Amino acid sequence: MIDIAKERMNILFAMAKSEYNLNPERSNRYVYLALKISKKYNTKIPLKWKRNYCKNCYKFLKPGTNSRIRLSNSQVNIKCMECNSTMHIPYMNEKKLKRRAKIDTYIIKKRNNE
Repeated sequence: MIDIAKERMNILFAMAKSEYNLNPERSNRYVYLALKISKKYNTKIPLKWKRNYCKNCYKFLKPGTNSRIRLSNSQVNIKCMECNSTMHIPYMNEKKLKRRAKIDTYIIKKRNNE
């Protein structure tokens, strides 16, 4: 059941993304339904979609139209223009993962050359 719930959430978020330009209210409804599914089956929202909705008003966020994204002090600030709330997400972990990936590729290249 959990796998089906995750698949449904992915479908709903994909539909919300494609539908936003034509009908923003419908995309907001899709986000609301996906959140209800995640609560009902006690599953997390997939990481791919976690930053695409406002945690305060539960509306779909599309950068440039109804949200503003800024980088400052090692964090990503996503401001919802609907309710004026701001989400602060640190990105130090992303930097660390990027550095580790570079080191891993360097080690792999070094082993292949030997």
